[in-house]
Amino acid sequence: MTYQQLAEALGLQPPRTIQRVAQALESLMHQDAQQNRPFVAALVVSRRGEGLPAQGFFDLAVELGRFPADTARYAETWRQEFERVLAAKA
Repeated sequence: MTYQQLAEALGLQPPRTIQRVAQALESLMHQDAQQNRPFVAALVVSRRGEGLPAQGFFDLAVELGRFPADTARYAETWRQEFERVLAAKA
């Protein structure tokens, strides 16, 4: 699901819909980190790029100590997190 698709699913109206989605996902990431849960925010990706979340996701994941600072490992680590979310929801 993209950030725009999530905004639409939540019924958000402009202005700043993507910004509001990003803020909510960041808040959720803080909660998930505190409770040692996989980042549900990993399910939301940017429509640009390679089907990965936006840079802010990775920045916060590193800040929260859950992702490596090495940007070359972001995609691999994100895929693992994505799978952890799916496994936790099953």
